[in-house]
Amino acid sequence: MELSQIIPHIEVLIFASEKPLSSLDVVELINNTFGFLEERVTLDQVESALDGIREKYNSEFYPFEVKQSGGGWQFLTKAAFHTTIAQLNGDKFLKRLSTAALETLAIIAYKQPITKGEIEAIRGVNSDYSIQKLLEKELILISGRNENMPGKPLVYSTSRSFMDYFGINTPADLPKIREVLADQIVEATVIKPEDFTDHNVADAIAEDTGNDTEPSSNITVNEDGELIVKPQDAPDTESPSGETPPEQQPE
Repeated sequence: MELSQIIPHIEVLIFASEKPLSSLDVVELINNTFGFLEERVTLDQVESALDGIREKYNSEFYPFEVKQSGGGWQFLTKAAFHTTIAQLNGDKFLKRLSTAALETLAIIAYKQPITKGEIEAIRGVNSDYSIQKLLEKELILISGRNENMPGKPLVYSTSRSFMDYFGINTPADLPKIREVLADQIVEATVIKPEDFTDHNVADAIAEDTGNDTEPSSNITVNEDGELIVKPQDAPDTESPSGETPPEQQPE
């Protein structure tokens, strides 16, 4: 069967489905539709057809696109039209998760499968309410029990609705924590004396000393680590060895 013949059937399946359809789902549904016994549609054919469908709806002519999200293919409106769609959905569209719920959801997403006790150990507060709200919104699900812990507590994982909500296909598509932290690194600000004046500090010092050379310090350190302050323009009274020259030694 030619791809041009099955493309409309793939489009209508994705459009009518209440949940994201994987490529394997599409293969099975197409073969069931036509009752093929010998010349069955293959996965490669369906994926080639999906590539063509994606390219078709990526055109600026269409306000929606076919995108792989939530573990399967869906028709989704393009980002440029989200504000328009918000007028239809009102407050429901604008509703957001609370900070506590987002914290809990992030921990589950990156640490799944995880128990409630482990979530609370990380957050430092009780998380019963947040977990219950996330279960109600079907963003997380109970994926089993931890058989190695006392009492075999329930463990939680993210759901397909979570992947659909955030536009990813698997938890592996989540941004890596090190990538998120790298975006938050702020380089230290280097403060120079010139930042507090309109004049170059080095030039000002040179003018005060009457020459263009760097001013010499009248403070030195002897071999014992003691600071010695020399009078301005006074000759050195110590030799390199730190001993007083013979002609200056007291009789």
